[in-house]
Amino acid sequence: MSSASSSSGVRAALSYCVQQVRNYDYHHYLCLLELPPNVRKSAFALRAFNVETARAMDVASDPRIGLMRLLWWQEAIDKIFSNKLIEHPVAQALASVASQNKASKIWLKRSVEARIIDARREPTDIPQTMEELERYGEDTMSTVLYSTLEAGGIKSTAADHAASHIGKASGLALLIKSLPYHASRNRHFSYIPAEIAEKHGLLVNQSGQSEIRMDSREELCNAVFEMASVANAHMQKARALAKTVPREAHPVLLPAVPTQVILDSLSRVQFDVFDPRLAQGILGVSPLWYQLKLKWFSWRGKY
Repeated sequence: MSSASSSSGVRAALSYCVQQVRNYDYHHYLCLLELPPNVRKSAFALRAFNVETARAMDVASDPRIGLMRLLWWQEAIDKIFSNKLIEHPVAQALASVASQNKASKIWLKRSVEARIIDARREPTDIPQTMEELERYGEDTMSTVLYSTLEAGGIKSTAADHAASHIGKASGLALLIKSLPYHASRNRHFSYIPAEIAEKHGLLVNQSGQSEIRMDSREELCNAVFEMASVANAHMQKARALAKTVPREAHPVLLPAVPTQVILDSLSRVQFDVFDPRLAQGILGVSPLWYQLKLKWFSWRGKY
């Protein structure tokens, strides 16, 4: 393959990544537009990979097909770092990033492996503790931030710690926001930990199997509030590190903004995840307000 056609193929692959993120992860798409050009291309490839693996189970007509897709991506990561060609635009974009030593295999593998473990859960399998959900957020969301920091050549323990907290908060916030979707799809609240469900009287035993009640709105709101409080604590820890985080890392950590927007939107509806206002605009706020907020944080060099 000539260098010209190879370059054209990479551009087409990156264009595909941008479109995927824009279509399926719009609030993060807007965050990535605030990155400097030298980081933006890699960031879109990494975020598109996250879109592909996050949606694998949702778009599959059969859970087994979704799991097969995730296993395919697990194998694809090995091939990418073995310099083997894969006919998939996101894989091609990742290969371009990896060839420039701007991505580590460890973070990509950790992310897809966490989603594989989650995909193998039965809908009725309930996580026992908040720590399990925090670890899932770390493995699927913090890893995107670690990879993006790496793509920008940013080496900072403080930035990594902030990314860890933001990823955990983001993962928790998105799981909370998705509770109605999973309830309608599986007739179960799959992501409320048993320890919190039991504390708020939501955990019941049906035919020897633990389930979470779906008929008690007040107790559900209390459980969601407790989960959101853990996410908010991670946000506070991330922002407490801001003065020690290198300024060039702040744009990478802008996903803290949509996470805070979700938490604020939940607070406005008293943590009722079924309130229709949460589905309005971008994460429950008007698109204009969201973009202005993001621009304001970006302009001030904050996250």
